Amino acid sequence: MFTVLYAIDYTDTNPTTMTFDTLDEAHDWIHQEVAQRVDFAVQHSPYAMSETEIQDLEANEYALVSLTDGNDTEES
Repeated sequence: MFTVLYAIDYTDTNPTTMTFDTLDEAHDWIHQEVAQRVDFAVQHSPYAMSETEIQDLEANEYALVSLTDGNDTEES
């Protein structure tokens, strides 16, 4: 079981939490969500964005993602 936490920004205390059975499913969801958020930001920007700015935005989005393997945690 894999858990993905995806925050809106660095101060988000209640990030979106998703669980997946496989690592591939988790990666697919992460990539889809990042693409949607970047596309939204680009489409709603009042200014034209360069390719470098879009890549920086994408990198910032990936930095907001945390992926953990629930099988590696110990239960008390």
